Amino acid sequence: MIREVIVVEGRDDEAAVKNAVEAEVIVTHGYGIRKETFELIERAYNNSGIIILTDPDHAGERIRKRLAEQYPKAKHAHISRDEAAKGMDIGIENASAQAIREALGKVRTILSEERVEFTQDDMINYGLVGEPGSADRREQIGRLLGIGYGNGKVFLSRLNHYGITRKEYIQAWINYTRRGQLKE
Repeated sequence: MIREVIVVEGRDDEAAVKNAVEAEVIVTHGYGIRKETFELIERAYNNSGIIILTDPDHAGERIRKRLAEQYPKAKHAHISRDEAAKGMDIGIENASAQAIREALGKVRTILSEERVEFTQDDMINYGLVGEPGSADRREQIGRLLGIGYGNGKVFLSRLNHYGITRKEYIQAWINYTRRGQLKE
């Protein structure tokens, strides 16, 4: 049983999470979160804590950002777009139980203190921006680190704000290159 309450967007997401793990789940019903839902989330946040698990799309990221601003000590779990895709539909409801369990096993908390472990130079040196395949590299490395996909600016922010260490990053990079993802 997962101790924290998992916050998802929709009823189908809730069903997928409950199929994967034993946990309490709160559904936001999209971006227009009702007062009663915020009260439930607040109660969970103050008691057992929450894990935000939103869809890996624009709407999901907007909801995640809104919740993270209101609940700064919330934990975050991310599922990759590939794992959450079914045809043109992207959502947690499409992810396998295994993908959901793996994402919940890699939860991260945003650090409250300012930290700059990674810079734009790192993004360039690791080919995460400015060259063919950069988006795919960010997707794959983000999956390995449990921080999800983001454009270059978002990805760099997540590396620093989720407290990814240089050692963790290098291990993910090694695992990525061993899988033959890079053609160097």
